[in-house]
Amino acid sequence: MKYAREGPKRRPVELRLMDWKEFYEPISEDKLKAQGARCMDCGVPFCQSHNGCPVVNLIPEWNDMVHRGRWEDALKALHTTNNFPEFTGRLCPAPCESACVLAINEDPVSIRIIEWNIIDRGFDEGWVQPILPVSHTGKAVAVVGSGPAGLTAAQQLARAGHSVTVFEKADRIGGLLRYGIPEFKMEKWVIDRRLEQMQAEGVQFKTGVHVGVDIDAETLRRQYDAICLAMGAEQARELPVPGRELKGVHLAMDYLTQQNKRNAGDSILEEPITAKGKRVVILGGGDTGSDCLGTTHRQGCTEVHQFELLPEPPPQRAESTPWPLWPMQLRSSHAHEEGCDRQWSVSTTRFTGHNGQVTKLHASRVSFENGKFTPVPNSEVEMEADLVLLAMGFTGPVKHGLLDSLGVQYDARGNAAVDENCMTNVPGVFAGGDVKRGASLIVWAIAEGRKMAAGVDTYLHARH
Repeated sequence: MKYAREGPKRRPVELRLMDWKEFYEPISEDKLKAQGARCMDCGVPFCQSHNGCPVVNLIPEWNDMVHRGRWEDALKALHTTNNFPEFTGRLCPAPCESACVLAINEDPVSIRIIEWNIIDRGFDEGWVQPILPVSHTGKAVAVVGSGPAGLTAAQQLARAGHSVTVFEKADRIGGLLRYGIPEFKMEKWVIDRRLEQMQAEGVQFKTGVHVGVDIDAETLRRQYDAICLAMGAEQARELPVPGRELKGVHLAMDYLTQQNKRNAGDSILEEPITAKGKRVVILGGGDTGSDCLGTTHRQGCTEVHQFELLPEPPPQRAESTPWPLWPMQLRSSHAHEEGCDRQWSVSTTRFTGHNGQVTKLHASRVSFENGKFTPVPNSEVEMEADLVLLAMGFTGPVKHGLLDSLGVQYDARGNAAVDENCMTNVPGVFAGGDVKRGASLIVWAIAEGRKMAAGVDTYLHARH
């Protein structure tokens, strides 16, 4: 009743486009305390329901602690449920805020920003220290994949006294946190400082090891008492239209990975993908499309368009998604603020080019009724393009290789099927995160990693 919702301001567009640093400005402690005071300590806090927060964060508790200046206590409460609040604070779209009771008729509490500042202060003050196990079990666990689900499982299992080794096919640890998320959303030192804690806790990291290629599944099963599959859902949704093979048409993740490698100081050995001086079209209106958009601006594109197949969402919460559900509504990201021609209900039909290089995108308008897309007659459009980025989501985990060689069964959606303890049909082989759910939110990956670790721990103790 006393304070309005307030969050950190974004750095001015003209300044943030000159670098790759995170785009938020710092927010003062007084403002954070006032935002914590807006939390009403509801009788039933929907923010921490499974719908509002998959890791079931103790949100009202640490909001109140921040309001009272009890920052170290707030950090302890935050770490009780969330291994990596510095990741969720920066990257989670905050379904907790959509489920906030205050959001029924007012702006919700600034939960995500409070979370972000609790953990950053915790690191700054030296409160984040390694947590060592009381005893060691003598059991060895292999974690395949070092994204948020894999890292969460690894940390939980190491703290439970197991010997944990994380295998990552890339040259650095972090999965999509490292190579999928642009620097302007999360600078990579944020990952590195957490990895230092995990190494001190005994977690071993092996990079450049593609399990299923460099080391076969049976060897891994012989060497470890349990295996955690946390490889994500890397199978990108393709666009099977004429001209897809032309140069200049690329998957979004290939594009984003290259730029993150450049920012890390690496030389790009494969064909460079850059938007500098080019006319760009991004296909897909989700978070990956937004990440591509912000990247094209910083690389110096001449113009950029973003096409989405679905109809334009309503400006306010749709009636089909009432409170406390995650609302279907139009959202504009920091990247859209930097400039973009956004169009909805557009279906790409083909690409044409010259000398093997894409020069034009051809599309038509579509209507969406009863779950089907229908081309609108005489609505064909052409768009000149030098670079086309396919950011249309992911269809699930990559099956050929490790999953198939292990004999893991799949569910109806093509993800790894598991029981209530996250174990697959293969004894001792567990799955969690996107490999089990399909592409989802980072907060779900952390929740899945914790659940998978609990299942592994139960399994290993039962075998003792």
